[in-house]
Order: sequence, then structure tokens, then C-alpha cells
Amino acid sequence: MGAGHDHGHAHHAPTSGTAAAAYRGRLRIALSITLTVMVVEIVGGVLADSLALVADAAHMATDAVGLGMALLAIHFANRPPSGNRTFGYARAEILAALANCVLLLGVGGYVLFEAIQRFITPVGTQGGLTVVFGAVGLVANMISLTLLMRGQKESLNVRGAFLEVAADALGSLAVIVSAVVILLTGWQAADPIASLIIGVMIVPRTVKLLRETLDVLLEAAPKNVDMAEVRAHILALPGVEDVHDLHAWTITSGMPVLSAHVVVGSDTLDAIGNEKMLHELQGCIGDHFDVEHCTFQLEPGGHAEHEAKLCH
Repeated sequence: MGAGHDHGHAHHAPTSGTAAAAYRGRLRIALSITLTVMVVEIVGGVLADSLALVADAAHMATDAVGLGMALLAIHFANRPPSGNRTFGYARAEILAALANCVLLLGVGGYVLFEAIQRFITPVGTQGGLTVVFGAVGLVANMISLTLLMRGQKESLNVRGAFLEVAADALGSLAVIVSAVVILLTGWQAADPIASLIIGVMIVPRTVKLLRETLDVLLEAAPKNVDMAEVRAHILALPGVEDVHDLHAWTITSGMPVLSAHVVVGSDTLDAIGNEKMLHELQGCIGDHFDVEHCTFQLEPGGHAEHEAKLCH
């Protein structure tokens, strides 16, 4: 490899597994809790004729699918790279998060539709049974939220599961409140109103998660990496004349990467050598930015114009 074409890699190796892998056990516990409560709420919804309980159970079912996909994605994401898939299956986590978004939007739309139908054709709901089953769901959701609280800050995949459970917890609370209103006043409209609240809670959070997921798939710069600041730090290094083809993107949660072509003066390269220059660049990025993997191509002045001619 000729001088000016050396490639450097981050001074720290990738951590073992993806960000979500550390929470595999907690996701399994949350999945077991979710499946149990889903069955309980379906039974309760049928017995009490409560749409709010059925809606919460439907959302629980979506959570169960989402948690299952999250666990499956972690399994694939931690498979070793191959010749054709040089980053392995790390992107599977993001695809699972995208699938979660689609499911959540579908459930949200269904709940909203059914709630409107109940306003048109009212149905009697048994408040006492609804309170009991709603309380069971709330307690279970709070346990799952506690298990996933830390992981949701580190992984989009875990965050998707966390947001689903959080919406469920709020949904269970809405179910309890509506049931208490029915018990105290006999106002049956409280049940479809609670269902509307559950549906409305699902959609905005899902849209936010969808936006973040699409940013990863579209290879947008990581939110915590200011590209103008990265460029400024590189240009501030002694001997660096220019930087171009600067890119930063995210493979999956907790795995940001960066690449750049750096133009370095010949006098600098002669004085300190390519290896020292690469160490300076790696240290610059590693000390100031949380980037998992960096690749630099060192170029002499005028090389960018040469590349442009070759491309044309």
C-alpha cells in the first residue's frame, strides 16, 4: 500500500456484542411477564366486556412479538462477521426496531377505530373486574419497565421494547381510572375514552422511534457526533491541509463508525511518518467523540483531484 493510502483503525476494539446483548436475560423475563399478562387481560376483557382491557391486551400481544423479535435480532446481531457480511448481522437489531414500529402503528390504529365504534354502539362494562385485571397489568408493566430502564438508553432495539411497555403501563393506568369512573358514576363512555387514550399514547412515541430507526437505515450521522466539530478537530492537527469524503454513520445501536480522506503535507509525513500521523488522528477522534471504528486514508496534496479524474 503506497504512502498516502494508509488506512487506520480506531485505537479501541469494538466491545463484545451489540448494546442490546447485555440485556438479553432481562428481555426474556419481560417477554414472559408480557405473555402472562396478555392472557390475563384477554380473559378479563372478555369477562368484563371492557374494550380498554382488550386494547391493552392487544398492545401486550404486540409487545410480546416485539420482545421476541428483539431477542431474535440480538441472536443474529452477535453472530460473527463473514466474508460477505463484514459487519455480521448487527443491522438486524435496527430491522427489528423498524418492524416494531410498523406493529405499534397498526395496533394504535386498530384501538382508535374500535373506540370510535363503541361511542356509536355503547357496550356495558363491568367496572369491578376491569379494575382488578387493570391493576395486574400495571404491576407487571412496572416490573418490566424496571428491567429495561437502563438498556433503553443504550440500544434502539431495547428502547423500542421499553416504549411499548411504557405505553402499556400508561394504558393499564387509563384502564383502572376508566373502571373506577364506571363504578362510581355508571358512565360507560369512560371505557372507549380510555381506549382512545391508549391509542393516542402509542402513536407519537412510535413515530419518534421510527424517525430514529430510519436515521440509522439512511446512514445519517449519529446524534452525538457533530460532523462540523469532527472536521474542525481533524483540520486542527499539525500538518493536516484538508479533509474530504468525511462520513459517520451507525451500524446498529452502540456501534458508530467514521471514515475520512485526510490530506497531509509531505513535509509532515516525511518528519513523523504515516503511522505517527494515523495515531494522531485516531487519538483526536477517540478522545473527543464516541466512535466505535475509524478508518482514515492519508493523501498528499493534489490527490483528491487525481481521484476525481479517475472517477470520470
